[in-house]
Amino acid sequence: MPRFAFWDEGTPDSRNRLSLNDTDKEYRMDRPMLEFYQYKDSELSSHLLSQLNGLRQERIFTDVLLCSDSEEIPCHRTVLVSSSPYFRAMFCSNFRERQQTRVDLKGISASILGDIVDYVYTGSVTITMEMVLPLMQAASMLQYPRLFEACSAFLQGQLSPDNCLSMVRLSEILHCASLREKAREMAVQSFSDVAASEDFRELPLPELMCYLEDDRLCAEEEQVFETLLAWIHHDPFYRRGAIHDLFKKVRLRYIHPTYLFQFIANDPLIQSSTLCTEIIESVRRLMLSVSAQWPGDLGPPWVAPRRYTCRETLVVVGGRKNGEQTSREALLYDERTQRWQRLAKLPVRLYRAAYVCIHSILYVLGGLTMGIGGGTVSADVYTLSLKTNQWRVAEPMRRPRYAHQSISYMHFIFVLGGIGPEKRISGAVERYNSMFDLWEPMAPMPTPVLHPAVAAVDQRIYVFGGEDAMQNPVRMIQVYHITRNLWSRLETRTVKNVCAPAVTMEGKIYIIGGYTRRVIAYDTKANKFVKCKNMKERRMHHAATVIDNKLYVTGGRYITSNDVIEDSDAFECYDPNTDAWTCKGTLPYKLFDHGSLPLFCVSNKPHPP
Repeated sequence: MPRFAFWDEGTPDSRNRLSLNDTDKEYRMDRPMLEFYQYKDSELSSHLLSQLNGLRQERIFTDVLLCSDSEEIPCHRTVLVSSSPYFRAMFCSNFRERQQTRVDLKGISASILGDIVDYVYTGSVTITMEMVLPLMQAASMLQYPRLFEACSAFLQGQLSPDNCLSMVRLSEILHCASLREKAREMAVQSFSDVAASEDFRELPLPELMCYLEDDRLCAEEEQVFETLLAWIHHDPFYRRGAIHDLFKKVRLRYIHPTYLFQFIANDPLIQSSTLCTEIIESVRRLMLSVSAQWPGDLGPPWVAPRRYTCRETLVVVGGRKNGEQTSREALLYDERTQRWQRLAKLPVRLYRAAYVCIHSILYVLGGLTMGIGGGTVSADVYTLSLKTNQWRVAEPMRRPRYAHQSISYMHFIFVLGGIGPEKRISGAVERYNSMFDLWEPMAPMPTPVLHPAVAAVDQRIYVFGGEDAMQNPVRMIQVYHITRNLWSRLETRTVKNVCAPAVTMEGKIYIIGGYTRRVIAYDTKANKFVKCKNMKERRMHHAATVIDNKLYVTGGRYITSNDVIEDSDAFECYDPNTDAWTCKGTLPYKLFDHGSLPLFCVSNKPHPP
């Protein structure tokens, strides 16, 4: 085989003779040969459709006429068969249409049929409100599922509280699951507006029951009750017999006792139903016995969980701000945006007040009000509801006090200890009964202490540590038996906390810091302490609360490595499942001696993942 030679055109001294084999070898080293090349023409399918549509419009190779309302639309069988199972069965099976060149499609107007044929040949269609329903029906009949869902998406875009119930009924007629789900979602999320509509008052009983038992219903339970009353009163002769079945859908546990026993219990419709009055009396007995166990035969109205739209939200209130004067600020933390929002300010500045939440209402109790000539110990009580974002004056405590502790349990608020007008540490205990809007004295603490950690579980209140009048730590657990109104004491060397909060989480009581980094969990049944992951700094005068089984700690004061006390704006979270702390950012300002509470609010926005 002949060999070819190439000459280098460089200088005569540097001429090199290269063979073809050598050149080919160098080329292969620089650019390896490809074994294959996959080419895909992204425009071919659309180009092909365009050409087929042109052939159809010129009636070239068309072999069937689709007819409606005396109009004829020429088409290619192969295109129709390829686009729809309906036409595949028509033209590829032993139906008479297989032999026909003219096919009548009954129940579809000529204009809608033309739109569908245009869609088949172009992949495009313009949907309007005037033609969406016949187009949707035709798409269902001719088995074009993507066109059917496009119509559904168009209707979903027209949803509003005024028409969502009608859309639910329409979706059932059309057997459209996607439209039905979106329309139901609109109905439960905009329940206040929907419940006021004529469509809602005309709902049949089974459909109303489905809405009232939906966990996604965006409404407080008081509104659920008022809605079912309005539905019954729309046609009382035929509907009043449904009161018991409907009343069982109201989640009584989350209704304020005053509303339940003064408004609901006295409603004529409720009083006309023996079964309804039995449910209310069972609730009354349960609350009077301070038991968390509901009688087995009437369980559902009590044990049903909160609806998904009732979202726990962290609220921080009061305290000492930036090391200066006592704050009137109240802040709400939005988990979705991870930002703090300002709520209505407290009516007065209160030094070392107590903070507690019950029935989704924030209570600020007592405190020291500073004025000209010194401070005044207060017995006043202020409440805040997120629904109105307004502060109200509530029934005052029996005794003025500050630097005291408060805890809620069932429908009670307990206030323990503190300092009274005589400037001495007090062991006095009183409780607020929300059933009767009444404060009443209870058995005093055996050992008065300041700044203990307090938590409640299993019909008992636990008071851990604190300090005596000489500011000495008290190594003791004092236990108050709520149903018996009795105290007991337990000496322990493990307890040595001052100015530390305590919370109850999954049956255990967590004590967080208190001039230490230590976090311990107390198992009340086993009477055993378990050590948890430490905080980063020695912390005191901070606040803690539980949301979604996670512990949130805000603000406080901490001791630096140089034993200097600094104010903190820290915002941290502890997960007991992983025994780990994570930083959630910071408060808008440095804060201590404040309240940190979980408040439920109704939101029609989806929960964060």
